[in-house]
Amino acid sequence: MNRDSVDWQGYWTAAPTPFGPDGALDESAWSDLLELYVGQGLYGVLVNGSTGEWFSQSVAERKRVVEVAVEQVDGRIPVVVGVSAFTIEQAASLARHAAQVGASGVLATVPPYVHPDADETYQFYEAVSEATELPFMVYNWPRGVTVDLHEFPGMMARLAALPNVVAIKDSSGDWRRLLATVEGVADEVRVFGSFVHRRGLAVLTGLGGDGDIDGGCLGAPFAVPFYRAVHAGDIDEARGWADRYASLSSALIRPDYSGVFASPVPQLKAAMRLLGQPGGEVREPLAPLVDPARLAGITEVLKRAGLTVVDSVAPDTTVGELRP
Repeated sequence: MNRDSVDWQGYWTAAPTPFGPDGALDESAWSDLLELYVGQGLYGVLVNGSTGEWFSQSVAERKRVVEVAVEQVDGRIPVVVGVSAFTIEQAASLARHAAQVGASGVLATVPPYVHPDADETYQFYEAVSEATELPFMVYNWPRGVTVDLHEFPGMMARLAALPNVVAIKDSSGDWRRLLATVEGVADEVRVFGSFVHRRGLAVLTGLGGDGDIDGGCLGAPFAVPFYRAVHAGDIDEARGWADRYASLSSALIRPDYSGVFASPVPQLKAAMRLLGQPGGEVREPLAPLVDPARLAGITEVLKRAGLTVVDSVAPDTTVGELRP
């Protein structure tokens, strides 16, 4: 397999997993959220990633999240499943389940906490990517696993050459390292990173790169038409959408991917609640964001971006009605 084996591109969501007030998986809200994402025109959905709070779920819950997602989306957009785990067998088992229920592909970080060296990292990705015939996405997530794949010379190229690897999601938080990934492997595999801004537009139209996988997709009203404009070759249109997205994103997320008002997932779910979206509750060890001052700050950011907060008297706004 290689980049041409899949059509993965554009703006994807790293979907949150909705939990109810009792902490249980809210399957109804999960189905509604997936339908929202499809309706927003997203190009794909990643489930059970970091934003999906995989770390607080049982194996049975992780499998159920995938089953509902595959059934609800029903092939309309790709469903890629996060299978990050502490051991090769745990990750491989989750990958096999994803294949059995009809997922489009799988994704994994290196095991968190373990801090594997270069040979152990390669061994992990070799084994997990070959556990099924599904297309595989490597996820570089130093903030979450304390290992940056860029620290291992030649690692991106080695992983891109694995038979089932078709994509790399590079969330290093370092723009120069993302550029190195694009320059080094974008001819062989799809590259997802942070591209919805003017620098990213220049890279997409010059060097390469394929898309963004964004936690919760609050910026969908701007990033979806951004990628549509990029694919249509309308650079002026894309630039306008990029500016609107970057303004919203920078007001909520710092360059190191930490949240401005709270840790990222509680902040995201608080914002989704303000927008009337079915994000549900967080699960321990995360804690819900309830501080009125910080909620007021998020509300102001959302309104300033032109998004409709549920307690606002402004008319509802859809992707099709927004203009850059």
